[in-house]
Order: sequence, then C-alpha cells, then structure tokens
Amino acid sequence: MPSYEQITREQRDEIVLLTMNRPDKLNAWTPTMSAELTDAIEAADADSSVGAVVVTGAGRGFCAGADISAVFDAQIQGDAPGVQGGPRNSASRPGRARDWIELIRSTKPIVAAVNGPSIGVGLTMILPFDRIVVAESAKLSVRFVKMGLVPELASSSFLPQRCGLGAASDLMLSGRTVLGPEAVALGLADECVAEDAVLDTAIERARSYAENPTPQLRWIKYLLSQNANETDTAVVQQREVAMLQQAYASAEHREAVAAFMEKRKPVFR
Repeated sequence: MPSYEQITREQRDEIVLLTMNRPDKLNAWTPTMSAELTDAIEAADADSSVGAVVVTGAGRGFCAGADISAVFDAQIQGDAPGVQGGPRNSASRPGRARDWIELIRSTKPIVAAVNGPSIGVGLTMILPFDRIVVAESAKLSVRFVKMGLVPELASSSFLPQRCGLGAASDLMLSGRTVLGPEAVALGLADECVAEDAVLDTAIERARSYAENPTPQLRWIKYLLSQNANETDTAVVQQREVAMLQQAYASAEHREAVAAFMEKRKPVFR
C-alpha cells in the first residue's frame, strides 16, 4: 500500500477506515488530501476483501473546509487547486484526474463518521456518500457565501435532494452552522449519536452494507444516482430492468438462491 502524507488507512476486516490526518488544522482540505483520499478509495474499490469504506477525521475535527493558504490564497494568485476537478499542477499525486462525484457514486458503499466540524468542502464532499453519521456536537455548514463564493461538488443538487429546496436555500443563503441533531432533523445528515459512538456506529452501518454482494451494491447506487431526478417512470423502469437482467445472471444471485434453499447464510465475499 502507498504511504500517505495527510490521511491514514486502516483495514478492519471487510471495512477500510480512512482518516483525514491534519488534526492541527482541523483536517482542512488540501489538494494532497483530496488526491490521497481518491487513491485510497480507488484501491479499496479494487480490493475484493473490502466491502465498504468509512471516512472520518483525526482529533476534534472532521474537515473544517478548504485550507485558506493552500487553496483560496493560491486561487487568487492563479495557481490553485480546484475541488471540482481535483488538484491542478499535481502530476506526482495519485488520483488527480478522477471526478469526485463520479468516484463516490460508483464505488463501494461509503459512510462518513463526522466527529467534529464539517464545513464548506468538508461537508459538500460527503453529501453524495451513502450514509452520514454525525456527533451531537458536530458543527455543519455550507458557508460558501461567507467567503464570497458559491457551492461546488454538485452540492446545489445533492443538498436539496437531502433536505428539500427550502432547507437547502436557507443553509446556503445564510451560511449558518447547525449542530448534529438539527442536521438530522433537516435531512442534512442521517444519524446523530454521542461523540464517542460516531466511529463505531459508522463502521456498524458500513458492515451492514458490506455483507451484501458488491456488484449489486454498485448497481443499486447507479440506479439511485440516475433515477433520483428522473421524472419519466418508464425510463426509471428501463434502467431497473437492465440492471435486473445483469443481476439474474450473476453468481451472487445464484449463491443467494442456493443459500435460501439450503437454509444457510449466503457467502458473497
């Protein structure tokens, strides 16, 4: 496995735990961190022993937004990374050209364990995740307007999908900060637990996904991504039928049927 500068990687049975590791900066986002996360997620996706991924932050923060000096000052100086398309001028970094949204929506199940502040890109980067678990004390904000900016990473699509137009408008137009319980009430996050239970809860959720067959998990994510904003139900069903045909022909489906007939638990990995 490659060595990383700004994240750590740990495998716990079928779960890979990725930790953003700049605790002195509340894990502020940098191009290097983004490239390393991309590389680690791609590696987990290619590893048949891995069923799901959990992302968290070291120390008391999850990710407190983009590093001001590494990102915004560089942007003004004209030598900037971009959160949308990955870091610029970074030929030595892995994963630099991969689109983040495409990666997250096509990879194995991925869960966020939000243990502290999740601000700006530290929040928009996880909106397309499959589940977001937050600490009661976690602070979440899409505060781009406070920096004289607009949202990115397709968050102007994902946030209304999660929260509805009214709540998404309020959060983005005000740039206000919400704590874990309100985030769940709004639909911004999926589950709120005590701070010391965030990681264990996220891993438990990831395990519940990882016990299922990987191809089918990917196909379900594809259907959710393609059909979330599709207004033509005939097209929705066409996509589902196409995926069903692949599923019917799969070894995983045969194993599930055999396990049912033999009254045992299926083995997918």
